[in-house]
Amino acid sequence: MSEIKLTQFSHGSGCGCKISPKVLDQILHTNVLQGSFPSLLVGNKDKDDAAVFDLGNGEAIISTTDFFMPIVDDAFDFGRIASTNALSDIYAMGGEPMMAIAILGWPIDTIPAEIAQQVLDGSRATCASANIPLAGGHSIDSPEPFFGLAVTGKVKIEHLKQNSTATEGCLLYLTKPLGVGLLATAQKMGISNPEYLQVAVKQMATLNKVGADLGKMSEVKAMTDVTGFGLLGHLVEMCEGSGLSAEIDYERVPKMPEANDYLYPFCAPKGCNTNWESYSHKVSTITDTQRILLADPQTSGGLLIAVEPEGKDILETILSENGISAEPFGRMILKEEKTIKVLN
Repeated sequence: MSEIKLTQFSHGSGCGCKISPKVLDQILHTNVLQGSFPSLLVGNKDKDDAAVFDLGNGEAIISTTDFFMPIVDDAFDFGRIASTNALSDIYAMGGEPMMAIAILGWPIDTIPAEIAQQVLDGSRATCASANIPLAGGHSIDSPEPFFGLAVTGKVKIEHLKQNSTATEGCLLYLTKPLGVGLLATAQKMGISNPEYLQVAVKQMATLNKVGADLGKMSEVKAMTDVTGFGLLGHLVEMCEGSGLSAEIDYERVPKMPEANDYLYPFCAPKGCNTNWESYSHKVSTITDTQRILLADPQTSGGLLIAVEPEGKDILETILSENGISAEPFGRMILKEEKTIKVLN
């Protein structure tokens, strides 16, 4: 069993197997009349991280689900990363998770059940770190392995953060550097540096717990997590939802130095290309290297934060207390022809 490489059993990996933004828009389009649910604060019409339901007492329930195919070969790490990624949606809304249930698809005639058990143990470890129970779940026999969680969380409505509420002048921060999609693809191709991969695993398995603290900051106007659509894709959603554009300094965008060895088209995940096809017309002219990294699908990526300038020092203090070193890499500006302008 130690020789089983999970990434060889699936055609995609991690958040790189997400459906592209362009295709997803087609899937979600509907002419079916929807009922009215006044207590649903955030729902399907919003391109946000989770659904939010008002409990009527100043608090709301946050509900989300996320799952994907293996991003790493190690089963325990796969369970940790998939669970961290799912929990991130709760933190990105400024909330705290309460419990999770597992979603498992497993080719039982191809990969031993003991490997699936290791995936679940990885998930249990992450849930324990988040101080919540893995309270149940559902499994199916599927051609390719996949795993994730459905998570329930809570938030005070006054602390709720959305990806569509940024204001002009907000500074942009990212709490994890970009590049894990490139490193994961290099692993799948068999050309990765084992030490680099462990750096990526550590990053992907790190919870975005700081989001719950940032939810309490009134100066934080919008927040989301960067996953399968890449930094550009999730920033486009923030801009369009807020009716603004963004200006970013490529040199200041957090990047994993380990990814520099794989900044070539042949190492780019498939999702990088489908992402770019979906929103390239909304972005200023950029180089191939910039495109590969900025559209790189992130798995369990960092929080993208829009904060008013007067909240800069408080934000950086909170991030530092959580072991995160970050500086602004861009700002929200009045709406322009291009949704995102990339400098340098």
